[in-house]
Amino acid sequence: MSPEANIAVSVQNLEKKFGAFTAVNRISFEVKKGEIFGFLGPNGAGKSTTIRMLCGIITPTSGSGTVAGFDIMTEQEEIKQNIGYMSQKFSLYDDLTVEENIDFYSGIYKLPRSERKERKETIIRLAEIEAFRHKLTRSLSGGWKQRIALGCAILHKPQMIFLDEPTSGVDPITRANFWSIIKELAKRGVTVFVTTHYMDEAENCDRMTLIYKGTIIAMGTPEEMKTTYMKDEILEITVDDADSWVDKIKSAGCVKDAALFGAAIHVVVEDSKTASDAIGKIFKAQGVKKFNINKIRPTLEDVFVSAIENFDKTNGAAK
Repeated sequence: MSPEANIAVSVQNLEKKFGAFTAVNRISFEVKKGEIFGFLGPNGAGKSTTIRMLCGIITPTSGSGTVAGFDIMTEQEEIKQNIGYMSQKFSLYDDLTVEENIDFYSGIYKLPRSERKERKETIIRLAEIEAFRHKLTRSLSGGWKQRIALGCAILHKPQMIFLDEPTSGVDPITRANFWSIIKELAKRGVTVFVTTHYMDEAENCDRMTLIYKGTIIAMGTPEEMKTTYMKDEILEITVDDADSWVDKIKSAGCVKDAALFGAAIHVVVEDSKTASDAIGKIFKAQGVKKFNINKIRPTLEDVFVSAIENFDKTNGAAK
């Protein structure tokens, strides 16, 4: 098998401009067949614009690439026919039942009538929505609607599916359940390209890239992201009234950044021993006796905050 045969997405110098504004700035990357690929970044970073170009919805300003073997510039309709696509705004019809929605999309995807019943039952089992099949969609929670939307997006058995912020606005338990379905799809050989700004979800990806201000600033496996792109060390500090201490800790000369992380404070430093001593002195000078300072393994959120900060420093925080 040639290397190209194992590639589901390949783009080179992909760019999208809206007037004078550059939404996506000459990015290049590849996605392997059968992997879960995370396309991550804060809101407004260029994630949705990229995914819409890859899905054949909008035309790139410049660059080149292929999706599922089809050219993103000249074969957009072929791309649409061979992928699945779901966004947080995926259209389900509230006045139809779950089954009726699935039947509707079976028609949209032009499934042969001989296959529709079998595919419907497969989707209902995968999404675990048997109990709701005869209920009106409007009566279901956002999490169950999300499962139905994913099911409808894969009715035609696409070998690649694009998920654009699919878990936005749902609770953590629902997000975890949704990811169990994504992993099952990947086990079946489906390539999953997912955009999200939830950093905890990124741990589920085989590989990922971080896009910021239209530019790719980091790429790799979760482990590579934590080692290659995180040169600094992380301290976790627990102290009463933590939010009131963030600015004081930032004032220490050896501290590069500090931010609340749940009930604790995560501090980015070059040398954990020097910084621990300096921060300890700040607490003691204020009469604080109850505090803990521990060096911890960086989370992906720590990595991304650091990468974004370094990018802004290098590029003058240009807007």
